Amino acid sequence: QVQLVESGGGSVQPGGSLTLSCAASGFTFSTYTMSWYRQAPGKERELVAIISHGGTSSNYADSVKGRFTISRDNVKSTVYLQMSSLKPDDTAVYVCMGQNTRDPYTTYWGQGTQVTVSS
Repeated sequence: QVQLVESGGGSVQPGGSLTLSCAASGFTFSTYTMSWYRQAPGKERELVAIISHGGTSSNYADSVKGRFTISRDNVKSTVYLQMSSLKPDDTAVYVCMGQNTRDPYTTYWGQGTQVTVSS
């Protein structure tokens, strides 16, 4: 059974930091590109960061460049999102997604974790 389980969300003050984790099971994690998306109320879902299956390359939305870092541990089948200098605009549900590098139509999504940035 395929599972992507996010954790690490919560409430933080502006300027604070959080690290999200997404633990994968039920598929060959090392053959999947992993991404973090976010969706705020009333806004479209936004791709935040993406990392290659081997972890050697990554890319970020302009809105988070220099503040967020995506990483992965293929031994632990986990992808991380380190978030710093958080802003109220970062408030959203953060969801991880895996895409099969050999079959791009095969994707798996987590349930999401809430991040709230507020003073």
